[in-house]
Amino acid sequence: MNNALLSYRDAVLYRSGEPYRILAGAIHYFRVHPALWQDRLRRLKAMGANTVDTYVAWNFHQPKRDEAPDFSDWRDLGRFIDLAAEEGLDVIVRPGPYICAEWDNGGFPAWLTGIPGIGLRCMDPVFTAAIEEWFDHLLPIVASRQASAGGPVVAVQIENEYGSYGDDHEYIRWNRRALEDRGITELLFTADGGTDYFLDGGAVEGTWATATLGSRGDVAMATWQRRRPGEPFFNVEFWGGWFDHWGEHHHRRDADEAAVEARKMLDLGGSICVYMAHGGTNFGLSSGSNHDGTMLQPTVTSYDSDAPIAENGALTAKFHAFRKEFFRAQGIEELPELPAELLADAPVLPAQSLPLSDGLDLLELARSAGTPITSVKPLGFEQLGLDTGMVLYASEAILPGRADAPTESRLKITGLNDRAYVWVDGTFAGVLDDVTGAEGLAVTGTGVAAKLEILVENLGRINYGPLTGHGKGILGGVLVNQRYTFHWTQTPVALADWKLEDLESLAGADFEVDEPADTYIALPDSGKGFVWLNGFLLGRYWEKGPQVTLYAPAPLLKEGRNSIKVLELVKPGTVVELREAPDLGSEEASPIEAAEFP
Repeated sequence: MNNALLSYRDAVLYRSGEPYRILAGAIHYFRVHPALWQDRLRRLKAMGANTVDTYVAWNFHQPKRDEAPDFSDWRDLGRFIDLAAEEGLDVIVRPGPYICAEWDNGGFPAWLTGIPGIGLRCMDPVFTAAIEEWFDHLLPIVASRQASAGGPVVAVQIENEYGSYGDDHEYIRWNRRALEDRGITELLFTADGGTDYFLDGGAVEGTWATATLGSRGDVAMATWQRRRPGEPFFNVEFWGGWFDHWGEHHHRRDADEAAVEARKMLDLGGSICVYMAHGGTNFGLSSGSNHDGTMLQPTVTSYDSDAPIAENGALTAKFHAFRKEFFRAQGIEELPELPAELLADAPVLPAQSLPLSDGLDLLELARSAGTPITSVKPLGFEQLGLDTGMVLYASEAILPGRADAPTESRLKITGLNDRAYVWVDGTFAGVLDDVTGAEGLAVTGTGVAAKLEILVENLGRINYGPLTGHGKGILGGVLVNQRYTFHWTQTPVALADWKLEDLESLAGADFEVDEPADTYIALPDSGKGFVWLNGFLLGRYWEKGPQVTLYAPAPLLKEGRNSIKVLELVKPGTVVELREAPDLGSEEASPIEAAEFP
């Protein structure tokens, strides 16, 4: 710690030997188009921040085991760090390997969590060997940009909120050594919820312990004074807003109330990082899920998080409230004038309504989407080498009954993760999910073999809690009444890998653009599915809300003809709209009191 730019003694944080406070905001490079990185960092700096904080999502860089991690283009972490330095920001890197972040699988690659018998987030040798290999690729990028090397990286986090998951302190110490052995010399820290319980699980002696919480910061600071008396208090995740699940309300937190909570910690000498300062977007299939013990809770495509800097870069009331507190914490009462270009709204395309062409039938499309793989029992996504997307399961089963006396049976799916669209002899029979799968749905038979086809959709891998790493697909079996059906053919539908030519058979609409600008895509009469813009998978939409529009930033558009493609799963629509403003749904107060969560 003596060689690090940041240090502490007697519960005071120092930078280059001078008393200091971290005034930070979280921006995840993987949730922001790279053409917009500098703009968003500039806005963070204008908020009065001196530091940007980012996670590193392992599965964003290495989704496939047999391919080396990719650090180019959108995945160029080094460039993001360099841009932060250009804007005068220090950088805190949180490399995981587990990150939570409402990100698919908590950042773990599916190929890793799919290894049979692997123990996650503990001293399992298979797990730690994989981390070492990943860190060998990642950490040189971080180490070469540390303050000691003239760069902006001033601190690196060890694991993430481990006290919410386990108690293998040897694993935390191993992570610390893994960072140090690969050249990390700046200040290291752990991060856990703001109570004794979470400290017991995640904090280790000799390493700075920081907090994650959205309220009662003064109470947490008292806990730190008692438990970690020589350490300065740093709330590395001050939840100024909250994320949304499909089927819930859009969460908002009052700007003034959030600022007052921040002031409590700042007035007591603490440091804070606003999570998120700019949330960005869960583009593609990157959004994760939670689980409440009874059902899956998939996260929406937007990660706006009611942040100070909105998903589209707009400066919200919360930006101005936090800006006042950040400058006040630096002894500046009279705020400097904001540059005009930061106050101006981003250009948007004119609103228009476009007719959707018809697309290929969903079942027909799924049948031809990949190379079939046969097995006796249904195989999960991991066994099929698939991380995201869908799988079409096909088999035959005798449905009880007679030609002159058709009989109703129950088709059930055990171990269903997550959502199944069922056809019998080519006729759509209904939808099952992780809650209704074991109860099943009614099918009618006449005593002869019927073709069963079940398209299973992965809604996002669990990113928090004991079910992190849980598999996807049909993990149990398919039954007609009490009788299992065997001998299956599985066809992977790897949506994330689809190229332009793979999208030709989808419903779509073209439109002309004179000059690229932001737009917000809505499908007002569609049900549930996926949207591509110029071949880029924007993400999921779902009529159950709360999110209505998908944010399409200007860099994804081009001058001239642009193309939208839609894969609808339940209710094909007739129109796609380009809107001039986002619609993230109806609102409710944010549940910030849940100090143990995210």
